[in-house]
Amino acid sequence: MRVRTVGAVAVVAVFLPPLLMLVAGSLREPGLPPPPGPQLVPDPLSTEGYSRAVDLGGLLRAGLNSTIVAAIAVPASVLVASLAGFAMTQLPRRVTTAVVVASLAALAAPATALLVPRFALFRTLGLTDTLAPLIAPALLATSPLYPLVFYLAFRALPADLYDACRLEDLSPLRTWWRVAMPLVRPVTAAVGALTFVLTWSNFLDPLVYLYDRELFTLPLALRSLSTLDPTNFPVFLAGAVLTTIPPLVVFALAQRHALRHLRVHQYRET
Repeated sequence: MRVRTVGAVAVVAVFLPPLLMLVAGSLREPGLPPPPGPQLVPDPLSTEGYSRAVDLGGLLRAGLNSTIVAAIAVPASVLVASLAGFAMTQLPRRVTTAVVVASLAALAAPATALLVPRFALFRTLGLTDTLAPLIAPALLATSPLYPLVFYLAFRALPADLYDACRLEDLSPLRTWWRVAMPLVRPVTAAVGALTFVLTWSNFLDPLVYLYDRELFTLPLALRSLSTLDPTNFPVFLAGAVLTTIPPLVVFALAQRHALRHLRVHQYRET
């Protein structure tokens, strides 16, 4: 308990000051010259930057596009990653080792190295200037890291549990869904939160594949606001605040779910 408290205090100490400065800057009145130094309480306070950010940046439409991408990509990514991780626990040790090594090698490869072949593929399929290229990575679990995380979680379960499932004549698919997945809910919540943040903040892929402004996601909408003159910088900061709120909410919900599962597990042990 003490370690978790110290960790929480450290996280708050690192991330809270930038968030406070972000919110304070967004509450400055647009059109005024930049202040000589940081202001935690701007004078005068104004919410005009938020209305301008929505109007100038098209944040409502961009937010809808980002929501559509995340709503499809996050469940698909968690599904693929959990299935792949569980399948790795059922493979022979040599095959599993080879898959783990290949996954680590894929993690080491820079994402930019795949831009040209991916762009050529999606252009050949006629999928550029659509949201499909932003969702497609979820079919491969978004990142090679996530199947490895699920593999370690499933591997940590007692081997007798899988033996009992075999004795009950449960298929591997039913064992994964009815037995293994309920026991790794904190891992599922964590992977879902990380996938959401990675998808929500993805800037490079929309920049490469999207040309129609009606299809822009929030990172591209923020990019358009960043070109405003310095006197309108509060408009950009207001857009950044609106874009940051959903990931914070998702992380808070994932943490709450994980802590609740931990308390239930500790209560059952006692």
